[in-house]
Amino acid sequence: MDNNVDFQKIKENFKKANLDEKIRIYTSTQGLTVEQFKELLRLYPIQHLDKLEKAMA
Repeated sequence: MDNNVDFQKIKENFKKANLDEKIRIYTSTQGLTVEQFKELLRLYPIQHLDKLEKAMA
């Protein structure tokens, strides 16, 4: 299984997702590298960062 191909699929789904779905994807996806999580975070709407922080607490 190619981790990079899987990540590209996750990234595309993340781009298309609404805010709640972005939070679910970010908080429930396992096996990503720190860099991959950072890449998803760059796609997250910064004005709603507080909601993501609460979901991760």
